[in-house]
Amino acid sequence: MKIIAGNWKMNTGIEEAGKLAQAIAEKPVKDGVRAVVCPPFTHLQTVGAQLKDTDYALGAQNMSPYDDGAYTGEISAKMLKELGVAYVILGHSERREIMGETDALVREKMEKALKEDLVPIVCVGENLEQREAGKEKDVVGKQVAAVLENAAADLSSVVIAYEPIWAIGTGKTASAEQAEEMCAFIYEQVEKFVPGKTLPVLYGGSVKPENVEELLAQPHIDGALVGGASLKADSYHKLVEGRA
Repeated sequence: MKIIAGNWKMNTGIEEAGKLAQAIAEKPVKDGVRAVVCPPFTHLQTVGAQLKDTDYALGAQNMSPYDDGAYTGEISAKMLKELGVAYVILGHSERREIMGETDALVREKMEKALKEDLVPIVCVGENLEQREAGKEKDVVGKQVAAVLENAAADLSSVVIAYEPIWAIGTGKTASAEQAEEMCAFIYEQVEKFVPGKTLPVLYGGSVKPENVEELLAQPHIDGALVGGASLKADSYHKLVEGRA
């Protein structure tokens, strides 16, 4: 099973989002692919209405580790579920780098998502400075361990997304060989903490129709977490098809 998750980030207005979701939902998804659409929080209801009873799953871009209470501006897992959300992106590099989210917070969110039967897409990845220093495996290994080691929850539904920060929105893309090397490394790390389990590992970082086929052909890449290329229906359909 390949997973293609479209992360719209902070883009589109409500009307635009509804039209985009409608255009996306018009094309069926081939067998062996799970297609996920992750719009902004304010568009979840509109987009969810267009995706209902289609081949596409609804995802959110973040969530709170808390159920309810005095947490101004936060959105709980239960709120997401009421809107039909099935997947949630956690620990995206932009939230780590810009919003200061820590490994501990990402783990807390992951465990809450699992408790509420949401599928967490947990993001890990290194920045350019760390890669140039040859520390990419140290960084990613630490991030994987932080969420998986001695986890109190059943991890069988967790999805890991490897996203080299230096290749997100920059136009730079890790080569298929670089992406495969790191995704294979993540497989090895998962085996350490969840023996006998194979968790899907996605690649994210300037994925587009022109390179998706080569990336998905790698043995340890189980799908893609896609940003800008998921904001047009035709482009997203090509990604779901796995070819330009």
